[in-house]
Order: sequence, then structure tokens, then C-alpha cells
Amino acid sequence: MAPHARFRLWHCARARSLRVLWMFEELQLQRHSQYSLELLSFPPRQHHKDFLQKNILGTIPWFEHWEAGDVSPRAAMSESCAVPIYLATLLGSPLVVQPSERDFSSFLNWCFAADATLTFPQAITMRYGVFERGRADAAAEDYARWYLARLRFLNSTLDDGREYLCANRFTVADVCVAYALFSASPPGLLGEALIAMGREALSARYKPQTAAYLKRMMERPAFCAARSAEAGFAQFGEQ
Repeated sequence: MAPHARFRLWHCARARSLRVLWMFEELQLQRHSQYSLELLSFPPRQHHKDFLQKNILGTIPWFEHWEAGDVSPRAAMSESCAVPIYLATLLGSPLVVQPSERDFSSFLNWCFAADATLTFPQAITMRYGVFERGRADAAAEDYARWYLARLRFLNSTLDDGREYLCANRFTVADVCVAYALFSASPPGLLGEALIAMGREALSARYKPQTAAYLKRMMERPAFCAARSAEAGFAQFGEQ
């Protein structure tokens, strides 16, 4: 039978599944009654072997959508930029840009670039620069530089003083891109790890307009609520 909450999220604090949790809060969904949160230690495939029964890849996020009477989830998703689009579309939110709007193509491009272009190089840096040091140190350094180089398009887009990425309003694209920027900042997963190793967070090299954009996004009440929901949970290893 369907669980009590309509939406379920398996999440690691500050990992890319934060995009989905942030989206829950932007949509003003209520925890427990409308969504449930399963907090896992990072990486979950190492610390939560039973999680592999949900997601054979052992990655987060893992998201499920249930309705009353369902015997299996009507949606089961693992991509952190796809889930927010699904939620906003399902709930008829203006946080998605419609095909009839001028910035529809820009919206899609930012949502896909957020993970494929901006989060991916951070994952390489995190793996080989933090967890598996000595195996591919050159790759870790190269992908850190690659990440910063790929911010050029974002830097140029924000250079006109816009508040949001597209459609003259806050959208899922902002959730997706801002998370990538956050991850490489001091409170983020990669940023904190680099600082602990005696290095500077990659965000120290953000252009002023990009740093200001990230600051605005991190000040949003929904982002702060999402961070509060994961606060106090052990990031690495079991609680």
C-alpha cells in the first residue's frame, strides 16, 4: 500500500539531492504529511547496503511519488535536476518555464547544464581529491579547473545584473544551478572538504556577479528551510 506521504526522498545532507529537498520547500510542501525524508550517510552505497534494494546504483537522490491506493510508486527517479522539473510540472507551479514562453529553451539548457556541466567535474574532484587521494591527483586538479572554466557562460549571463537565470523569475533552473555553486562553497560538500585539507573552496574564485547570485539563492527562505531539515545529521559514516 502507499505510504502516508505523497512524496518520498532519500537524501544525504548537502549532496545533490538537496535540489529536491529545496524544491519541496519552494513548493511549500509539508514534511511528514506531504513529503517524507530519509536521511542517509554519504556515500549511501557504502553505509546503507539495504538502500541498494531501492536504487541499485546506490546514488542519491532517490525519489518516489505515491498516491492513495498505489501498490508501487507511480514515479521513481534518481536525477536531481529531473525531479524538481517533475514536481513543479505535476503541481502546476510557475517554477517551470512553459514551451510557450520565450525562455523555454534557456530554462532547459540551464537545468541540464547544472549537472552535466557544473556538478559532474565537482564529483571527479571530490572522488580523487578527497576520498581516493593518490590515485588520480592530476584528474582532481584538472576537473577543479574545468569546473571554474565552465562558469564562463554563467558569469556572462549574470553580467547584465539579472536576478534570476531566465524568464525574469525564480525557476527550477535556479535551484539546479545554485546548488552546484553552493556545493563548491565553504558550507557545501566539496567546499568544506577542500578547506579541511588546507585548501581554499573553489567558490573563492567566483566572479563577483556569480558570488552575489549564490548569496541571493542561499538567502531564500526555502533554501534555509531545506538546510534546517538536514541539520544535525552525520554527513559521513553512520550517525
